[in-house]
Amino acid sequence: MTDTPPVVRRSGRPRDQELDAAILAAGLELLIERGAADTSIEQVAKRADVTRATVYRRFPNKTDLLIHAIESAHRELTAEVPQWQDIRDMVVDWAEFLSQPILRRMLRRLYGSVDDYPELLQAYWDSHGQRHWLGVRAVLEQARDQGQFDHDADLDLIHEILYATVIYDLAAEPDTHNARDIAERLTAVLRQTGYQSEGLTQR
Repeated sequence: MTDTPPVVRRSGRPRDQELDAAILAAGLELLIERGAADTSIEQVAKRADVTRATVYRRFPNKTDLLIHAIESAHRELTAEVPQWQDIRDMVVDWAEFLSQPILRRMLRRLYGSVDDYPELLQAYWDSHGQRHWLGVRAVLEQARDQGQFDHDADLDLIHEILYATVIYDLAAEPDTHNARDIAERLTAVLRQTGYQSEGLTQR
C-alpha cells in the first residue's frame, strides 16, 4: 500500500487547535454519515463553519483530511497494547465497543471504502487495530497455556475467526445489537474452536 505523504506544516502563526478539532470532527461525522466517496472538502468546511481555504491550508486533499480524522478519533486511546485479564474480559470489552452505533457505522464505512480509499482502513489499523491485534494474540496464548484451548490449537486461525465474526455482526445485525448478545455470540464461536472457560485437563 502506498504511504500517504505527510501534511506540509507551514511556518509562522501557530495553527488554531479549535479550528483543527472542528474540521476533523466534521470530517469524521461526514465519513460516518455519507461514506468517503460522498464526502467533500466543501461539505466539511460547511459543517465546521469555516472556509474551504481554511481546510486546504491544513489538509491538501480529502483523503488526507479523513486519515487525520480517523487518527484523531483514537488519540485518546492508550498507546499500549490492551492488557485484558483473560478471554472473558476481552470479549466483554469487544462487545461494549461493538454495541455503540456510531462506532459500528464507522467500521462499516472503513471496510466499505477499502477498494477506493484503502488509506482509511490503513489509518485505522495504524492508530488502533495493530495494538488491538497484538493484545488479542497475547490473551489467546495465555488461554492456551492455561489449558483453555488444546495445546496444538491454531491461534492464528482462531484469531481470524473472531475477526470474521465481528465483521459478520457489523454487516448482519442492527446497530441496536446489545453488548450482551454480541458477547454471547463471540463466546459461542470461541467454544466451537475448542475454548473451554474452565480449562482443559493439562497434559
